[in-house]
Amino acid sequence: MVKPGLTTGSLLIAGLIFTFPSWQGAHEIPGDVTVQAYVKPEGNRLRLLVRVPLEAMQDVNFPVSGPGYLDLTGAEPLLANAAMLWIGQEVAIYEEDIRLDYPEIVAVRVSLPSDRSFVSYDTALAHITTGSQLPEDTMLIWRQALLDVVFEYPIQSDRSNFSIRPGVERLGLRVVTVLRFLTPDGADRAFEFRGDPGIVRLDPRWHQAAFHFVVLGFEHILDGFDHLLFLACLVIPFRRLRALVVIVTAFTVAHSITLIASAYGLAPDVLWFPPLVETLIAMSIVYMAFENIVGASVGRRWMITFAFGLVHGFGFSFALRETLQFAGAHLVTSLLSFNVGVELGQLLVLAVLVPLLSFLFRVVVAERMGVILLSALVAHTGWHWMTERWGVLSQYPVDWVSILAVTLTTAAPWLLLFVIGALGWHGWRMFRQPSQPNA
Repeated sequence: MVKPGLTTGSLLIAGLIFTFPSWQGAHEIPGDVTVQAYVKPEGNRLRLLVRVPLEAMQDVNFPVSGPGYLDLTGAEPLLANAAMLWIGQEVAIYEEDIRLDYPEIVAVRVSLPSDRSFVSYDTALAHITTGSQLPEDTMLIWRQALLDVVFEYPIQSDRSNFSIRPGVERLGLRVVTVLRFLTPDGADRAFEFRGDPGIVRLDPRWHQAAFHFVVLGFEHILDGFDHLLFLACLVIPFRRLRALVVIVTAFTVAHSITLIASAYGLAPDVLWFPPLVETLIAMSIVYMAFENIVGASVGRRWMITFAFGLVHGFGFSFALRETLQFAGAHLVTSLLSFNVGVELGQLLVLAVLVPLLSFLFRVVVAERMGVILLSALVAHTGWHWMTERWGVLSQYPVDWVSILAVTLTTAAPWLLLFVIGALGWHGWRMFRQPSQPNA
């Protein structure tokens, strides 16, 4: 019996749709996409192994059947074209800053979402090139399928300096690329990019890493409004060169200590620590501003600046967490270069602020009144930051046992450093004291 409104022809078409495989139509851009990749130069060739979700191959209509199962037989002729279109032509690999030609596809296949072969380069290569293909009757939802590809590039030497621009940011709204570069010496460089990182040097020379981190430090200090306000608090009451050298040097030494220590794991690795540091940075701005209002002395200012500089160093280290991967084998060089960039940025700020404040206090407002007014504005801004950041920090549950354990574990090397410094300071003072003649 045919229901009203349905003809025999429409029933026949509906039956054909559910009986035979269909072609997957145009689909939306995926929200979150993770791309896994290995790069390994060997002799006169470089291999690029890539794993991406099949649904990220936009504008490629893979055949499906039933409720969305991938037709493996029908999809096979489309895999190589999709891989070349969205990966092979988009990824740019450079040898000695010269872009390599488009690669050749050595092997391509569809994998299950549960496949674990990409845990290492060797297992991934064996899986793609020699592993058995999925049976034709595998019921695999096409949106859950993975596309694995081996690309090969001709190169001059595996000892060359290689760079890469992933170029896969258009595969989804939010794309994360997890890449590992295997050097001929056996070193394994791990990277994680979000979106388009630009051209990334996979095994940078020391001067390349140094230049990259000098620029990074310079940009960071100019982009960090809270660090700039803290620096302004240091400058507002003291514009004489001698006073500024002592204060800024104390800040530089302090943040360099905690920045380098954090890079070597000497900082708490707990969720509440970053918001605590951000709250303390805002608090340092408020304190310095109020000290400017009531009156600051150089003798006390450099010690307080050193203490707060330790906190700001932890703040700098948070900015470096994702970028230290670009240091290659030059971690210490990169950290020192980042500090150099920060100092260059601070010098630029001082070069602008000192004459500007001098002109302001000479022409517009009396110096003491100007110091109070400017410091009050800074304190107002810092207070808002402090209350907002305290609100974030207070959302973390307070576990005093774990906080005490983390504090004791982390404080041990700092306490040792303090004791060594105190003994050195005491010894230096004893050495400088003139010896008393015997009576």
